[in-house]
Amino acid sequence: MKTERLDYNLPVELIAQAPAAQRSASRLLVLDRVNDTLVDSRFADLGAFLRPGDCLVLNDTKVLAARFFARRRTGAALEGLFLGSVGATARGCPGQAPVPAPTARADAPGVWRVMLKGARKVRPGERISIKDRDQRDFCTAELLEKQGDGVCLLRVETERSAEAVLDEVGFPPLPPYIRRDGDPAQAWDDRQRYQTVYARQAGAVAAPTAGLHFTEPLLEQLQAKGVRLARVTLHVGAGTFKPVTAEELETHEIHEEWFRLDAANAEIINAARAAGGRIVAVGTTATRVLETVATDTGVELGEGTTGLFITPGYEFKAVDAMITNFHLPKSTLLALVAAFAGLERTLAAYHHAIEQRYRFYSYGDAMLIL
Repeated sequence: MKTERLDYNLPVELIAQAPAAQRSASRLLVLDRVNDTLVDSRFADLGAFLRPGDCLVLNDTKVLAARFFARRRTGAALEGLFLGSVGATARGCPGQAPVPAPTARADAPGVWRVMLKGARKVRPGERISIKDRDQRDFCTAELLEKQGDGVCLLRVETERSAEAVLDEVGFPPLPPYIRRDGDPAQAWDDRQRYQTVYARQAGAVAAPTAGLHFTEPLLEQLQAKGVRLARVTLHVGAGTFKPVTAEELETHEIHEEWFRLDAANAEIINAARAAGGRIVAVGTTATRVLETVATDTGVELGEGTTGLFITPGYEFKAVDAMITNFHLPKSTLLALVAAFAGLERTLAAYHHAIEQRYRFYSYGDAMLIL
């Protein structure tokens, strides 16, 4: 399939720069694949489209405050994005996929794998100062190695876990199309809103954005209706924003992400399916987990990394319906949605959303595909 077929034109003003005033006040475009219809609705009315016995599958990953700032001794500014801890003694992200240590030194405590903007002139062995959110010195770090594509290894000189350090120095890892003016109040709001209300397992460097629309009262309302809830974990990586540059979609090298589905939640999903309920994946991340662990009879518990690349023509085994945001052109996420709903039907829905002035991308509105 030509990647060009996943392209569409989006007016820049429809890229959401902030979340809706209330989470569930987002708009919801409902695409019914059977009747080939589109319905304009509100996320707060999601229950009208679900049935008792359906099972919502939520990704309970928690986004780290993964964006941080540092300075060289020359005064030059650096901007980092934490990608993961390296080595058995690095305790930053419980359950995160281990990263092979490229050097023996990578097994030292506090070794981080980061994207480091502005590091072109920084040489291995150089020490830099990591700043806290008020731009005061917090700790120092030594550049161990450059791995290409802006990825570096830093030995952070502290005994604290990566998560604990990032809680002190980090900012939400907002995608590059969301602009901020440095307002501390807005940054604090992002720390709350670029996180689902059910986030539990720390380790993501991007939010599972389809889940941002849920509130605790809405989840309680759905459960009261008879909708079951199950949870998976997939730590969303920075690769989720990597554009597809290959001419042929299938030749794109997709990123791997760590996931877990435990026995208790696998049982909830399988019981719902056996009773005739629909499995409704909340987001492409939950979809990826479910299809990774799918069998001919249901899903099975699992833990590890998934490199599953879902493109048009894929035969879904576990997912019956999907809640998802509107995704970037020529992206792996749009490819997954097009695989589920059909390419032409998906693009028609996107064009409708543009005409109706829906808000797009991470802080934008949502779509329910039945």
